[in-house]
Amino acid sequence: MPTILAIETSADLASVALLRDGQLISRESAGVQTHSQAVLPLAQAALREAGLTVAGCDVIAFGAGPGSFTGVRTACGVAQGLAFGAGLRIIPVGTLLAMAEACRRQHNACEVLAVLDARMDEVYWAQYRYADGWEVVVEPTLSAASDVRPSGEVTACGNGLAAYAPAFADQKLIVDARPGIVPHAAEVAVLAERDLAAGRALDAWQAQPVYLRNKVALTTAERMARSAA
Repeated sequence: MPTILAIETSADLASVALLRDGQLISRESAGVQTHSQAVLPLAQAALREAGLTVAGCDVIAFGAGPGSFTGVRTACGVAQGLAFGAGLRIIPVGTLLAMAEACRRQHNACEVLAVLDARMDEVYWAQYRYADGWEVVVEPTLSAASDVRPSGEVTACGNGLAAYAPAFADQKLIVDARPGIVPHAAEVAVLAERDLAAGRALDAWQAQPVYLRNKVALTTAERMARSAA
């Protein structure tokens, strides 16, 4: 079984997980402002517990987004740096898919709507179906919370449900809501193991974050126009 070091910093929680012999060791730190300082010590702590170095891993995985612009860049950059230094390959894992995997593992959900707060009155969202593997029902999308439209009945998860609660209050197709689920390196590692088995590892230089929003800031005029609308 492969040994996988996974990094996830796309939202408010920074986490690192080490998957070895089917067992997970994880570390986490809250506070989006500290991700760049926290993630390497978290990785060192997980590796130290396992008695390993980075070179003892088979692959580095990271939460590729969508998510915080700075957060997904941090995870990608740290993962690439570790992979280059140890001569390892790399596996990007979608943030929303990792949330769906957490929903499945924790609540046995197979029809999952993942909703992540994108700030600026918008959410990142996608819908997945699990049957011996994940199928994408709705590709990762950026939209207003009121424009989220699941296809069929779903279990919804993610902090976007709480951040824009009124928009989801009357969603008849949401049969269960799990707003406490956040992107975590544990699920990134689990999904990366399947990708590795399927031959989807990349050379470190090929890894790229997933951005759904090209513009990350509004001008004063644009903010005023949005408020007026």
